[in-house]
Amino acid sequence: QVQLVESGGGLVQAGGSLRLSCAVSGRTFSIYYVGWFRQSPGKEREFVATISRSGGRTSYADSVKGRFTISRDNAKNTVYLQMNSLKPEDTAVYYCAADRTIGGILTSSVEYDYWGQGTQVIVSS
Repeated sequence: QVQLVESGGGLVQAGGSLRLSCAVSGRTFSIYYVGWFRQSPGKEREFVATISRSGGRTSYADSVKGRFTISRDNAKNTVYLQMNSLKPEDTAVYYCAADRTIGGILTSSVEYDYWGQGTQVIVSS
């Protein structure tokens, strides 16, 4: 089993920054990609970013490219999401998720096998 715990959410003004953390524990050697998704009320969960085991491959949603950066520290088993130039439309619950299979559509939530409980991000205008 794999456990994921998010932290770092909060309230920030538009234009500000936050860094989310996702602590991964358990059978971490079985994980290939770790991704971030978000969900706001009345909307489906949407892909934000993902990163490979080595950190050498990343992918972002168009809506966050140039503003968000995903990274990982394997020594700490932690994945980060640095969010800059935040906008009110970034308000959502942010979830990290782990994928234990090779291949698949990494922008799809169904690809991921383990999920954290989420952390709330609120961006005020």
